[in-house]
Amino acid sequence: MANTVFPTKGNLIAVKKSLELAKLGYDLLDRKRNILIREMMLLMEKAKALHGEVETTYQEAYLALQRANITLGVIEDIARATSIENGIHIAYRSVMGVDIPEVTLESTTTDAQYGFYSANSQFDLAYLSFNRAKRLTVILAEVENSVYRLADAIKKTQRRANALKNINIPRFEATVKFISDALEEKEREEFSRLKVIRYTKEKQSS
Repeated sequence: MANTVFPTKGNLIAVKKSLELAKLGYDLLDRKRNILIREMMLLMEKAKALHGEVETTYQEAYLALQRANITLGVIEDIARATSIENGIHIAYRSVMGVDIPEVTLESTTTDAQYGFYSANSQFDLAYLSFNRAKRLTVILAEVENSVYRLADAIKKTQRRANALKNINIPRFEATVKFISDALEEKEREEFSRLKVIRYTKEKQSS
């Protein structure tokens, strides 16, 4: 770029302005990247805790279901009578321009979808455990999707910041130096030319 820009004061002012904007853009991108990383780290800690809680809840639920099957026989009829959950809703919030999902669960199923006569305490425990696992899974899906979106945004932001830092800013700096050096050389030539002209005039008048 330095060799394709004509060395004028107007171009020097324009390139200096572009350099300032590039540096400002880099600072903003670096700040954005740090905020996104901080947000992602918090969510990763939350996801780690949720993973353990979800795993424990599912283990408890399947163990209780196994015991219920042993004591009641295979409870296929109750399972078929259980309605499908359709109460999941997704909205979005913005974090530095990144859309982060907010998943909510407003249950569309009734609290108890089976008769107490056909179940026992183990089945009750299984039902409650699976219901809790369902809610935890919704939260975990929100957190993990948020982490993925933030990680992708951080990668893109880092790539743009690197382009400014390693390509655009050095190129603008080189162009400023090229134009400045060329203008200084031109000023020296002009000064020398004026000096020769003045010397010639003084010599002719004497």
